[in-house]
Amino acid sequence: MKSAYELAMERLNQTAPTVKLTAAQKREIADLESRTKAKLAEREIALTGEIATQMAAGQAEKAAELEKQLSFERKKLQAELEEKKERVRKGRKGG
Repeated sequence: MKSAYELAMERLNQTAPTVKLTAAQKREIADLESRTKAKLAEREIALTGEIATQMAAGQAEKAAELEKQLSFERKKLQAELEEKKERVRKGRKGG
């Protein structure tokens, strides 16, 4: 007798089968993740410093605007990463 988990996994595999990635695809995805992580760290360092400067100068509105910008850039980079990873999974260049 199968558990509920096993039955759920069978149903999931019927609707969206697991895709096997090649070693090259795995390397490319890891590289994309690494580059995105580096870009994000770079932006966080720059904007966090600017936010601190604005807060110290009593410019809370400007600091809040920069925090929104940082949040937007995080989401944008993550979305771009997911798009590129999907292209790699489908066999198209993720570059």
